[in-house]
Amino acid sequence: MVQILKTALAAFVSTSLVAAAAQAQTATADDTAKFLAGLRPAADSPLAPLTQDRSWQAHAERFNSAFARVESHQLQPIRAWSRAKLTSPSPVLFYFFSGPDFLYANSFFPNATTIVMAGLEPPGPVPDVAGMPRGAVSSSLGNLSSSLSSIMNFSFFQTKDMRRQFQATRLSGTLPVLYVFMARSGKTLRDVSRIRLNEDGTVEPADAPGGSPHAAQGAKIVYVGDDGREKTLYYFGTNVAGTGFKQSGLAAFADHLGSGDAFVKSASYLLHGGDFSDIRNFILTHARTLVQDDTGVPVAFLDQNKWQLRPFGHYIGPISLFAHNYQSAAARLFAHAEPIDFGLGYHWRNPNLLVASRTDTADMPVASAAPAPVVAAKPGPVPLAKPAPIVTAQPAPAAPETHEPATTPEMLADAPTDATPVRKVPAISKVIEEPETAQPTTAHKRWASHHKASANKHWASRHHRLASSQKAHAKHKAVRTARVHRQHYATPFFWFGNWR
Repeated sequence: MVQILKTALAAFVSTSLVAAAAQAQTATADDTAKFLAGLRPAADSPLAPLTQDRSWQAHAERFNSAFARVESHQLQPIRAWSRAKLTSPSPVLFYFFSGPDFLYANSFFPNATTIVMAGLEPPGPVPDVAGMPRGAVSSSLGNLSSSLSSIMNFSFFQTKDMRRQFQATRLSGTLPVLYVFMARSGKTLRDVSRIRLNEDGTVEPADAPGGSPHAAQGAKIVYVGDDGREKTLYYFGTNVAGTGFKQSGLAAFADHLGSGDAFVKSASYLLHGGDFSDIRNFILTHARTLVQDDTGVPVAFLDQNKWQLRPFGHYIGPISLFAHNYQSAAARLFAHAEPIDFGLGYHWRNPNLLVASRTDTADMPVASAAPAPVVAAKPGPVPLAKPAPIVTAQPAPAAPETHEPATTPEMLADAPTDATPVRKVPAISKVIEEPETAQPTTAHKRWASHHKASANKHWASRHHRLASSQKAHAKHKAVRTARVHRQHYATPFFWFGNWR
C-alpha cells in the first residue's frame, strides 16, 4: 500500500511539473488565437493541455455553434454579394469606427492586403494565455464569449458595453477579439506587435521612450490566408473627433498608404456631424470605392459628377435614437434599390447598403513609402511555428434563424421590424449635391412635446411632494412642542400629587 501511495504521489508531482513547465513556455500568436477561438492549437503547443479542461471544451462548443450560424446566415451571403458587386477591389482598406470587427471587413473585402481599423477601445496587451494562472483561463474565456454576443447576433458592437467587457479580465483590449475573428476566418497569425504612431504618421514600438500624449496606440498583425499571401492588419485605439484624427498621427499614417476602399457601418451617424469633418473629408478624397450603411457619409456629400451610387436594400430612416439624422436624399436614392439577403447595421431586418465608386481616379493620392518595419514590443518577438490545420466541428444543420423582439439590444428596442412598410418616394434623376439642413420629423416633434409634458408633470409632482413634506414637518413640530410643554410643566405636578 505504501509503495502504491509513493508511486501515485510521484506521478502527480511529475505531471504537475510537466504542466508547469509547459505553461512557462511561450505560445505562438497563432496557437493563442486558435485556443481563444475554440480551435485546437498545435499538438506541441503549451496550450494543448488546457484543451482537456471541460471549460475550454464547452467554450469551443459554444463558438462552433455560434460561428456556424453566422457563417450560413451572414458571411456566406456577404461573400457572394461582394464577389458579384465589388469587382474592382483595392489592396488597401480603411475601416474607421470599426472596433475589432475583422469578421465583416474580411467578408466584404477578402482581397485587401493592408487593413487599417480604428476605434475608441485600446488594443490592450498581446494576449499571453500560457502565462495566465490556470484558474483565470475559464473566466476569461467566458467574458470573451459574452463580449462577442452583440456582433454575432446583430453585426455590430455596442459601444456602451465594449469598454467594460474588454477590461473585465486578463484578456483585455481588442486584440483577443481580433484573434478570435482571424482564427475563425481561417487566417494564420505570423507576428503580432504593439505599436504607436507619431504625428507625422511614422510607426514606432509602443514601449519606445517619449511619444506624444495624443499618439494613437495600436497593434500590427501579420497574417496569411488560404491563398498563402502575407497580409497586414493595423488596429489603432484613438479618438478621431475634432483634431484627434490628425493629432493622433492616424491621418498621416493612412495618407501614406494612398487611396483604397473604405467601409463604414453602425457608426452612430458620427460622419453626419462637424466634429468628424476631417475623417469624412479623408474618406471622400482617398476612397476609390465606399461601402457604407446610412450611418456613413451623408448622401448629400457624394457628388454624382464624381461618384457612381448603387443602393441596396431599404432606407427607412434612422432608429429613433438618431431620428434627427434622417436623409431625404437617401430616401429618394433608395426608392429603386436592389435587394440584399443578409442583415447589417442598426436595421438588421431592413438593412441598407450604398456602394459609391469614384468615376475619376486620376487625381487620387498614391501610396508613399510603406510603413517601416516595427520591432515587436514586449513580451518579445513571437516565435514562428508551422501552423496546424484549423479543426472545426461539423455542426448539425441549423434551423432558420429567427429574431424575436425580446433579443433586440436595449438601444434598438424600438427599431422597426420586417412588418414596417417601406416608404416609397418618387425617383429623381440626380441627388442634391449640397448638404441639407436636417429638419425635425413628425416623430421627433411628437417626442419633444411628450418630453416637455412629462417634464412639467415631473416638476409639478415634485413641488406637490415638497409642499406636503413641509406641511407634515410643521405639524410634527407643533405636536412635538406640545409634548415637550406637557413634560416640563404638567408632569411634575402629577408626580408631586402621587407623592402626597
